[in-house]
Amino acid sequence: MIEISNLHKAFQKLKALDGIDLNWNKGEVIALIGPNGSGKTTLLKCLLGLVFPNSGDIRLDKSSIINSYQYRERIGYMSQISRFPDQLKVVELQEILTDIRKKNNAQLDLDLFHAFKIELYKDKSLKTLSGGTRQKVNAAFAFMFDPEILILDEPTAGLDPISVEIFKEKIKSIPINKKYLIITSHILSDLEEITTRINYLQDGKVKFDLSMDQLIQKTGQNKLSKAIAQFLSSN
Repeated sequence: MIEISNLHKAFQKLKALDGIDLNWNKGEVIALIGPNGSGKTTLLKCLLGLVFPNSGDIRLDKSSIINSYQYRERIGYMSQISRFPDQLKVVELQEILTDIRKKNNAQLDLDLFHAFKIELYKDKSLKTLSGGTRQKVNAAFAFMFDPEILILDEPTAGLDPISVEIFKEKIKSIPINKKYLIITSHILSDLEEITTRINYLQDGKVKFDLSMDQLIQKTGQNKLSKAIAQFLSSN
């Protein structure tokens, strides 16, 4: 379990996180959503170890990750905007990451690598690739090392409709209780088929934490955007 307890983070006078309490379990697909400035990115950066909270704790399997780094090898991260060294070829980046991760070919998850036909671009430098292709490379590398924790920040942004469906099918194919999946997205229609739990943040606080089934039951709405809007207006 990932346990987030009374997490606070301020940037000067701005309270980015104001007492966040959440528990995430393996097998859940967590949709972390909310308006711009709600604290989503700061929370993810705390989980990634890129930002240190002012107070509170994040525990993975009962052990605090604050001031730790070993746990990061268990994370696969897909950023909203891929920022790879432009001069590298795709195959060179793969070799570097594989060496850093200390994986052999038998341990690699190449499903998205093949589904997105990344091999067609392996000898091209990253700076020559289109934004959509770079995002496919970004997704393929996030899954490639079979991480236990997947953090996907606006993963479908820039992907064409066919690639979005491939991406969603990949998520749905993950065996239950094998991974933690945390996804942020403003494209709520892309989350409807895959998410199991909604964490809605607003002004650095958890506005609500409901399973998809609970949200549908409380609102009577099957469309995620309408269900959220109705729930927020009545609470």
